[in-house]
Amino acid sequence: MAGVSRVFQVGEQALVVDAKNRRYLITLAEEGEFHTHAGVTPHSAMLGQPEGITVRSNTGARYLVLRPTLADFVLSMPRGAQVIYPKDLGQLLVMADVFPGARVLEAGVGSGALSLALLRAGAAVTGYELRTDFANVARKNVSRFLGPGQPYTVVARDVYDGIDEPDLDRVILDLPEPWRVVKHAESALPPGGIFAAYLPTIGQVAELTGALDHSAFGLATTVEVLVRSWHVAGQSVRPDHRMVAHTGFLTSARLLGGPGDAPPPSPEEAPEEAPEEAPGP
Repeated sequence: MAGVSRVFQVGEQALVVDAKNRRYLITLAEEGEFHTHAGVTPHSAMLGQPEGITVRSNTGARYLVLRPTLADFVLSMPRGAQVIYPKDLGQLLVMADVFPGARVLEAGVGSGALSLALLRAGAAVTGYELRTDFANVARKNVSRFLGPGQPYTVVARDVYDGIDEPDLDRVILDLPEPWRVVKHAESALPPGGIFAAYLPTIGQVAELTGALDHSAFGLATTVEVLVRSWHVAGQSVRPDHRMVAHTGFLTSARLLGGPGDAPPPSPEEAPEEAPEEAPGP
């Protein structure tokens, strides 16, 4: 059965796309106007209309109007800190195995991009953020895109000092020294819980992996996500000239035992099996 079409209302976010695929994120207001070099378009032309409509400015410029996807919003939303890009957000959700109802601690909230992805996946999120200006931006972005009443709390706290939240399922970090949180995460997570971190440099990844190797975490994995789009127009089919390459490294690990329990040896540390003796003549 086809979905019910919802019309645009005052206070909603709208994505306005021009003929050159330039995208603008606006908040619809009763007397609002959308201004570009190509003229003025009143918000009233969009209010009460379903998404997918085309509107015109006072000079005749055409704009497609849609509700923004999460990726659209993350790339265009107000920000106080650099955001984790959509290509990494999706991979983080899978690596951390975020599920509806998961209790997630996020540290280094920044502008709220990861918070939005976690909440959209159904998690209940507690964020630790030292900077009140970043925390305020994150709260506003979450409310602006998902609406009020989300299971989302941001507190002014340094995760390097410890984790107070009980009964967590996941700990996900976007901060410079996640290795300083490994011991805290050991105590905060149950066996099987997942620790994940986003880091920009491989040196930081090596430092984190070293800390994980000397902890109760195991099965550590690091990946980098590269995205290349394609130009497809009739018989002209080729990779685009530009691609979204390195943005960060994603590392995850699982808690294999309680605090103080030694994880199984890594493949490099495991003793080699003795070779089988060849059968006698």
